[in-house]
Amino acid sequence: MPLFSAQALAHASDQGLTLLLPTDLYISSGVAAVILTVVLLAALPDRAAEAAFTSVALVRWWRPRLPVVTSCLSALLFLWLVSVGLTGSRDPLSNPLTLSIWTIWWIALVSLQGLIGNLWKWINPWAGPVAVLRQLGFQPFLRLPVQIGHGMAIVTFLGFGLFLMADIAPADPGRLANFAGCYWLFTLLAILAFGPRWMLRAEGISVLMRNYAGIAPFGRKRRTLAVGLWGWKVLQARVPPLGLAIFMVIMLGSGSFDGLNETFWWLGFLGINPLEFPGRSAVVTQNVVGLLLANAILLGVFAITIWFGLRLIRSDMPLTRGIAIFAPSILPIALGYHIAHYYASFLVEGQYAMVALNDPFATGADLLGLGTFYVTTGFFNTPDSVRLIFLTQAGAVVLGHVLAVLLAHALAVRHFGTNARAAISQAPLALFMIGYTFFGLWLLASPRGV
Repeated sequence: MPLFSAQALAHASDQGLTLLLPTDLYISSGVAAVILTVVLLAALPDRAAEAAFTSVALVRWWRPRLPVVTSCLSALLFLWLVSVGLTGSRDPLSNPLTLSIWTIWWIALVSLQGLIGNLWKWINPWAGPVAVLRQLGFQPFLRLPVQIGHGMAIVTFLGFGLFLMADIAPADPGRLANFAGCYWLFTLLAILAFGPRWMLRAEGISVLMRNYAGIAPFGRKRRTLAVGLWGWKVLQARVPPLGLAIFMVIMLGSGSFDGLNETFWWLGFLGINPLEFPGRSAVVTQNVVGLLLANAILLGVFAITIWFGLRLIRSDMPLTRGIAIFAPSILPIALGYHIAHYYASFLVEGQYAMVALNDPFATGADLLGLGTFYVTTGFFNTPDSVRLIFLTQAGAVVLGHVLAVLLAHALAVRHFGTNARAAISQAPLALFMIGYTFFGLWLLASPRGV
């Protein structure tokens, strides 16, 4: 019987929770749903897929200056959290910094960025301080070379990923405070030196947030706020440069390895008994190599599927352009897996985050009015609630793949002209997405040992 594994407290305490649940039927149904989507798209009239991404105008859009204020407040809050990380409790489950970074920001905010719209614009901790410093006379004095494209964004994002997955104690408040504080200061100085282009093309977190905002249902269309199916803005936007397309693939590869490196399978592959896990210090090098290798393999497989698709329709489109065109179509997969992977953790860590914010300095304060509040994991103890949790996770993965297939097909019709040519060109990519559906659901159902 397959196992359902929920990594409770994955980034706060390195404790795992493994629950039994038969998942064969759910995985098979999820894969079948993606296959059915592929088949139906092949039979649709031309442009039908594009029509699904029609947006609806809501209200006239204005350009408020409020984000400068909210960004400054966000920066002050961040610096306060860093100070709490350095001086407060050493327990990751009670220090607001650890729970704010890994639970509120990395799990919740990143998910909402793709589910709703560009919230990062309002709370980016650099834009406001930079705007204030510009008014005080600080002007860029260096030029970011155009030749490096989004290469620095890839480097900084992978650096973040390595800290998350390969550092010996990313949840330790002091260690996290030093990393986050130094990164914030480094980025602030880089933006002051190179100008806003650094945040647009070199700062990995901002690029990730902008990519997820690019597939969110709410967004700006001309001078109005509009809403549509996830991915509608991709069809309105220009084809991204190759470096940004590679970054999108790395978003998916890094998220997938973040789940893979916690499984019994990965530990067994490394020759480690998952029931006698010696600690993160034993897998630092392996996780570094694994993260980089996972991204390289995924990028290679993605490029091969695009190449085969172009060959099937005998297109003279360069491979690099094909990668750039279709890379945005995998963003719904990355978002779906991000939500699914952290969902069970958030159910528990979210409670710890509320408790920590309610009394950040352990002085007996009741800032949120929670009173006597006890963190519960009771929903992991009954089959019905466990089944609901898994179905929610599986649904996020399957919906992400269905949207990805639909978006890739719409892009193919736009660039190749007819539904028939689009369907043929997308056959290899569709097979890739079907396989990745199975892989993503298998990851959710795999027992965890970290």
